[in-house]
Amino acid sequence: MGAVFAARVALRSARAVAVRPRLWPTALAQLARFAPDGWWRRPPFIPLPTPELTGFRSETMYGDPDIPPSPADIVVWLEWCRTQNRSAS
Repeated sequence: MGAVFAARVALRSARAVAVRPRLWPTALAQLARFAPDGWWRRPPFIPLPTPELTGFRSETMYGDPDIPPSPADIVVWLEWCRTQNRSAS
């Protein structure tokens, strides 16, 4: 996935999360966890995960490193993260 393609996936996912305010804190926490160090120094200047990480995650989820996650899958994953964070507290 190229940077522009990854940015498009991120924007579609952001739209899906934007309508679910209860997921905002979880989404921000996950974004901070997955953002590479020094992300603000490299285009596209947004805290996107590295292509290696997104490829690995896609391969383990879909069996193909070139398939991006769907916004619906991102929402389900964030719901799971939220549940896990609440039960750990």
